[in-house]
Amino acid sequence: MMRRLASFRSAGRSFWGVPVEDGMIALSQEYPNWPTLRNVIEAEAIEVVLDAARNGTVTHPHGTFDWEIPIPDPEKIICVGVNYANRNEEYKDGQEAPPNPSLFIRFPRSFTGHERPLIRPPESPQLDYEGEIAIVIGRGGRRIPQARAWSHIAAMTLANEGTIRDWVRHAKFNVTQGKNWDGSGAIGPWLVPFDSRDQLEDARLVTRVNGKVRQDDRTTSMMFPIPMLISYISTFTTLVPGDVILTGTPTGAGARFDPPIWLEPGDEVTVEVEGIGMLRNRVEDEA
Repeated sequence: MMRRLASFRSAGRSFWGVPVEDGMIALSQEYPNWPTLRNVIEAEAIEVVLDAARNGTVTHPHGTFDWEIPIPDPEKIICVGVNYANRNEEYKDGQEAPPNPSLFIRFPRSFTGHERPLIRPPESPQLDYEGEIAIVIGRGGRRIPQARAWSHIAAMTLANEGTIRDWVRHAKFNVTQGKNWDGSGAIGPWLVPFDSRDQLEDARLVTRVNGKVRQDDRTTSMMFPIPMLISYISTFTTLVPGDVILTGTPTGAGARFDPPIWLEPGDEVTVEVEGIGMLRNRVEDEA
């Protein structure tokens, strides 16, 4: 059985459990004190629940459930902008790499789950993709030293940090409006427990649109490595279990083509990292 945990919805109820080849093994009903995977992480119980699933049977076959974002109720989702060197060069503004990371916040409802539609709103056709690796905080803390940062990670997942590009530029100092449209991005499919820095120090991230590679880079290209991000962010805010950090996207988003290539209804976007999995979503217009 693969070591992974997922959140899902069936018959109007939310569950969490272990995804297997034939569907889901729901475990949430066995642990009423841990209603979401955030609570499992808070209790440092990932290994407990994975162990409980070893002899479990499928409770929800494929076709009977919808994937949800793995942590449906995080206190914070913090996103890192322009964190790959070639992405910085993409801006063609002549500026050297910035001394500190650019950060912004997203709301949970701006993300949807694996195999769920990315929503293009009627207000703009400029829906874009950004494939990313996301980390989930396990041990919280404030002013976490970089040397200890790896030990504060509980799990990893994937994200498509979908963006409405023209709304990013509506104001002078922020990107909040373009980054928080309901269902414009995705996180998932599942959480993979973080066991070793080897899982993330040199990981290959590939984003495809309709099967064609658009983004392809490795975490070794990050200007601000993950331990630095954890240390920097925890300087000004206390990180708590279940917080999600999206670590930045490589070059190749649709906005950087000439002319830009925006996502359209029917397009399929996949984000893949070996050792974590593949996040897949199709685009739909908002009903």
